[in-house]
Amino acid sequence: MSDEQPNLSEALAKAVGKSSISSVASGELPTGAAIVASIGGVRGLVESILPSFVFLVIYLLTKNLVLSALVPVGVAVLFIIIRMATKLPLAPAVTGAVGVGITAALAILTGRAENNFVLGILTNAAYLLAMLVSLVVRRPLIGLIVGLLMGERAANWRQEPRRYRVLTLVTWFWVALFGIRLAVEVPLYLAGNVAGLAVAKLILGVPLYAVVLWVTWLFVRSVFPPAVADSEGESPKVS
Repeated sequence: MSDEQPNLSEALAKAVGKSSISSVASGELPTGAAIVASIGGVRGLVESILPSFVFLVIYLLTKNLVLSALVPVGVAVLFIIIRMATKLPLAPAVTGAVGVGITAALAILTGRAENNFVLGILTNAAYLLAMLVSLVVRRPLIGLIVGLLMGERAANWRQEPRRYRVLTLVTWFWVALFGIRLAVEVPLYLAGNVAGLAVAKLILGVPLYAVVLWVTWLFVRSVFPPAVADSEGESPKVS
């Protein structure tokens, strides 16, 4: 293996650094604008919320499954075109469009509108399982992420009881987020309540995520304060 090839830790650190949770490593006070920026800015909010909102409105007005599923796909494709025209990164819009396309296909092919939400339910279940497994094996996932983001400064977080407890607690917050989503959405899915699923996705999606991200930042900052970074040297920059 070449010495120039990045190892697994470096690759994970790079991937995590590009994610919205990388904002918890910042020493700056989180403002509302900063939290919005961490989830993609106003454009990211619109791209995340609008397809589900369009689905809800069209389905409530028409009860037409095919129309309700396909129009959000068109909206997602439009976001890609706009990003291309404005020379912005395409990855967020492409990822969103793929997700919208898969959910639309599931709903149309099965003839069940509630299947427009099954991918999201499965994704939340996978995240919940990952968080729980990390807690069972005493490697809380948020701690691992913070360790990757902060490098040497957080390398020994598991050997420091206070930091370990805080990062374990924060991981439980994310367990709660995914657990709440599943607790609300699974019964609605089983009942075939399409409108309820759409509303739940809008409320428990970006808004709840932003709140948990904010709380995560505050707790992480409590055990990795800016003053510590100043005394130990400049902390790693993340974007």
